[in-house]
Amino acid sequence: MGINDCNNTADFRRLAKKRLPAPLFHYIDGGADDEVTLRRNTEAFDQVRLIPDALADLTGMDLSTNVLGQDIDWPVFCSPTAMTRLFHHEGELAVCSAAHKHGTMYSLSSLSTTSIEEVGAATPGPKCFQLYIHKDRGLSWDFIERCKAAKYSAICLTVDTLVAGNREKDLYTGMVIPPKFTLKSLASFGMHPSWSFNYLLRRKFELANVAGKISEGTGKLTSVVGYMNSQFDRSITWKDAEEAIQRWGGPFAIKGVMSVEDARKAVDIGASAVMISNHGGRQLDGSTAPFDQLGPIVDAVGDKIEVIVDGGVRRGTHVLKALAMGAKACMTGRGYLYAVAAGGHAGVDRALTRLRDEIERDMILMGCSSLEELDRSKLHF
Repeated sequence: MGINDCNNTADFRRLAKKRLPAPLFHYIDGGADDEVTLRRNTEAFDQVRLIPDALADLTGMDLSTNVLGQDIDWPVFCSPTAMTRLFHHEGELAVCSAAHKHGTMYSLSSLSTTSIEEVGAATPGPKCFQLYIHKDRGLSWDFIERCKAAKYSAICLTVDTLVAGNREKDLYTGMVIPPKFTLKSLASFGMHPSWSFNYLLRRKFELANVAGKISEGTGKLTSVVGYMNSQFDRSITWKDAEEAIQRWGGPFAIKGVMSVEDARKAVDIGASAVMISNHGGRQLDGSTAPFDQLGPIVDAVGDKIEVIVDGGVRRGTHVLKALAMGAKACMTGRGYLYAVAAGGHAGVDRALTRLRDEIERDMILMGCSSLEELDRSKLHF
């Protein structure tokens, strides 16, 4: 099986599982606790049905939209994901270049393995930076200044990760950063010589944005959970989010909003958008899915702020349902992580191609030629 045999997220997941050592695959694939929320994120879309129209003039098709001040060719962009170069040596550069090729936005994680500056120089396409508030506030505010210098388009502040979720698969597989050959993981690394060869002989692992500033990002052995718990500031409040917005002075999203009350607070502090997200089911297990919360949040603040769905999107029909419910756009994370693990830039290119093709085909089947035609009249509850 190769990337040309992959036609959907499930296919790329199977290929990624073959190509990655177990600790790395399960880091992408796993969720918190019993993974109830992880499963619910996608299952929630199945609770709503689409109602197509017939005999519509579909000679033209316009999937374009504007989100966070950026014109994109279709209503899906790439979520921020940590440490992408662990899954393929091309890493974040593979994803940002594929996103640019497909006319959409790429989001870079604070915990990336490629720096703000390197990604900024790699592509002229729209870029969003994911900000975490570290205990060292100076480090966090420096991220914002670096993004200004590198001409990023927007920032999203992730607010759902004050402490890491209980990701038990990482414990079982011995996942640490940087990866280490331990008794728990040795057999799996040995069974994936191509990945091991690239990891050992190519560019050294580091959390590029904090390297030289925090020992855990430079080479000190830690777990992902350990990094989050030791470095992220649990004392942050809406005042800190407002300060970040003011320091940035451009399009700014609050990522990790799951309640109507928090969406209203985001409006009050001047955010441009809310990203409805539960961190891919990796934080609080048992929480609702983003799609579950989309309708109430859109009804409360959709006329004041952009509402973006992040979580569980696997199919073009999921995107159409979210847009019909009132979302401005959707984000995909695992959708491209499986693909980059399966084949680097070529994998992400194919994954984005297939997803966009699905959306366009589904729009035709719905009898819609533009995103503005999608509304709740097209949904059966």
